[in-house]
Amino acid sequence: MNSLILRSATQLLLTILLLFSFFLMLRGHDLPGGGFIGGLVAAAAVALYAIAFGYRAAQAMLRISPRALVGWGLLAAVASGFLALLQGQAFLTGQWWIVELGGGAELKLSSPLLFDIGVYLVVVGTILTMLFALEER
Repeated sequence: MNSLILRSATQLLLTILLLFSFFLMLRGHDLPGGGFIGGLVAAAAVALYAIAFGYRAAQAMLRISPRALVGWGLLAAVASGFLALLQGQAFLTGQWWIVELGGGAELKLSSPLLFDIGVYLVVVGTILTMLFALEER
């Protein structure tokens, strides 16, 4: 599509939608949201970019194959399950760690977060694989 308004709006919306998708993914295991809905929002952002600039420009923007995103996502999701096995617990049992950052600050990490990241990547990769396959025809 060759619309100046759409292209200008897309450049702003892409950043906002990707940040919002990341926010949804991060808060998902505590509140409504998660990797699935965050991945859908991210895929919608890239789809909007593909509509505005063409799917080849969207593929170039990604710098990674959507199929590779699916593979990395599956690896992250399965790895989150193996973290529990390393602790002698059942597969996919949640694990939590607190990392001291200094100055009294701490970072809380968990295997459910790693699982959500995996789901996020799988959803983004799957939707974009389908979208790009449809565009090629």
